[in-house]
Amino acid sequence: MRMKNRSLVAVLLCAVIAPAAELPVRTIVLYKHGVGYFERSGPLAPGESARLDFDAESMNDVLKSLTINDQGGKVTGLRYDSSIPLDQKLNEFPFRIADGQPLAAVIDQLKGARVEMEFGTQKVAGAIVSARLIAGDKDRAEREQLTLLMDSGDLRNVDLSAATSIHFTDVKLQLQFKDYLAALTSSRSKDKRSVYIDSTDAKSHDVQASYIMPMPAWKSSYRLMLDDTGTQSTLEGWAIVDNTTGEDWTNVKISLVSGKPISFVSQLYAPKYIHRQGAELAEDQAVAPTVYSGAAMNYDGVIGGVPGGGGGGRGGGRGGAGDGFAVNGSLSGGAMRVGGNMQAVAAAPPPPKAAPSTIAELGPAGELADLFQYSIRGSVTVKKNESAMLPFLQQKIAARKLIIYSDSSRPNPLNAAELTNDTGMTLDGGPITVYDAGAYAGEALVETIKAKDKRFISYGVDLGTRITTALDSHTDNIRSVRAHNGMLITKNAVISKKTYTVRNVDARAKTLIIEHPLRQNYTLVDTAKPFETARDVYRFEVKVPASGDVSFPVTEENVYDQQTQVSNMNPDSLLVYVRNQSISAAARTQLQQIADLKTRIVATDAEHKRVDSDIDSTTRDEQRNRDNIASLSQVAGQQSLVQEYARKLADQEVSIAKSHDRQKELDQQKTQLQGQLNGLIDKLEF
Repeated sequence: MRMKNRSLVAVLLCAVIAPAAELPVRTIVLYKHGVGYFERSGPLAPGESARLDFDAESMNDVLKSLTINDQGGKVTGLRYDSSIPLDQKLNEFPFRIADGQPLAAVIDQLKGARVEMEFGTQKVAGAIVSARLIAGDKDRAEREQLTLLMDSGDLRNVDLSAATSIHFTDVKLQLQFKDYLAALTSSRSKDKRSVYIDSTDAKSHDVQASYIMPMPAWKSSYRLMLDDTGTQSTLEGWAIVDNTTGEDWTNVKISLVSGKPISFVSQLYAPKYIHRQGAELAEDQAVAPTVYSGAAMNYDGVIGGVPGGGGGGRGGGRGGAGDGFAVNGSLSGGAMRVGGNMQAVAAAPPPPKAAPSTIAELGPAGELADLFQYSIRGSVTVKKNESAMLPFLQQKIAARKLIIYSDSSRPNPLNAAELTNDTGMTLDGGPITVYDAGAYAGEALVETIKAKDKRFISYGVDLGTRITTALDSHTDNIRSVRAHNGMLITKNAVISKKTYTVRNVDARAKTLIIEHPLRQNYTLVDTAKPFETARDVYRFEVKVPASGDVSFPVTEENVYDQQTQVSNMNPDSLLVYVRNQSISAAARTQLQQIADLKTRIVATDAEHKRVDSDIDSTTRDEQRNRDNIASLSQVAGQQSLVQEYARKLADQEVSIAKSHDRQKELDQQKTQLQGQLNGLIDKLEF
């Protein structure tokens, strides 16, 4: 019976310590925005748990996306290694150890704890009273001092730096130090975190788990073999993928998705602690004393006190023979391991002509919701911490050779090609190495091209073509005039003409694409229509003859309205519009009347100023006559002269009175004219 019990215990122990089942990776889908979709599957024995290992930084995405499909069994739950924030762990300890903190500052947090210290052969024991750092001076270096309460009741200072051993007699406190350091070590650990899938089914069954996790974005790389006909060019696409998961991908299905779904990181792995508001009953609070202010005044003998306040269709790939392949072979096997040894090709004249790669049959590609997916045919093997190049495209494509001119600061256009995506597939954005007539011609970069869409690529400088530009800009005459609410609204235009002069020194004709800036408020006039308009440029196609020149002018105009308050305009400005032939006779009559009234008002103002000047001059003469009369009255025999000045003074008074009357007449005249002007301006409409 005892042997049976021992056997049962052994079986139970084996069951407890038996390793959890691992579900190997079967399918991987890589995206362009930093995540990968993984699908694992495998058998699960009765009562067995499956274990999935992840980096801690991947746990947020795993917990957000993990789905389990248990075929024929029942999953009772998921368990995973939890994570408590370091600060939360350290708050549980009665002390803190900061970076670079001296020992005295640590020990000082443990006042009252009993400690045993050894100084060579001498032992000292006591309770901690305090610990401090004592600054040094010219005679003694900086030191740390500990004050102990001895068993005898005496206080004793000891030099911490001289101690060869420090031991806390409290076993719990000693363990707390170990746990504290273990928590710090754990926070720096990059060990895997495990997720366990528990099952209590009585029979074996298959379990499938899928999730997303952070992954390097896969990268596209193209080779374009240009053909002079423009219809038989070959475009070859390779995908670069990186295995950074820490485990081998063995015989897995890989798909690549072009597009960027919205994705974000939500903190699900680390425990979330919510700050809670403190709340206490008022009756549980101690009563604080009330402070009363002194009385300011007595009323009826009573002194008053005042208390004081206290995140479809399919395109065809080229066919061939072949099934699965492992990513450790040559191009003919379908993929190449990045970083592997590659035999160098010796350069020898004449240079060899590049030809399309010989690759195995490509997998299917097609729409995936609003995205596009390339499937790698067969199974793929990529070792951990290695990368791979996987072919996903090799098809004929329409590529029209031309030159393109976009930058006026450079004299030469660029060798270019117009790609028409007639592959039936979405072409993911990436670099393109261009081969022309089998020779390396340059490199280009292209953004994602949807099926049936077009893009230009440029890959080199055309030194055989030079382009100069000349700009002529002027303001056109007033094109139209209208009036409304006392405003004169004129339509004006700025004419801008840019002439492109092209010189081709090569003995072959060329097709030139001119990208002319699309400016706001400017429209094309007297210019050949562009064959297309991009976001910020017009594109014009120009045929350039062999060994010849051609000029291409682009004329634009900016038509704008200008508003002027009629009441603020002078007569001369109004006469400019009166003479404009674009306005009607009725409008000309209205403006002429307003101009005439403004002219009369100007004349009235001028007359008023003249009268004002006469009054000032006469007033000064009057003052001089008064001064002369006053002076001569004191001299005997000057009576006749005094009378003469008196007669002049009287005449001046009469003149000033007439001038004041004239001022009043002019003021009344201006008021009348201004009223007529305001009435005409209010009625002005054409």
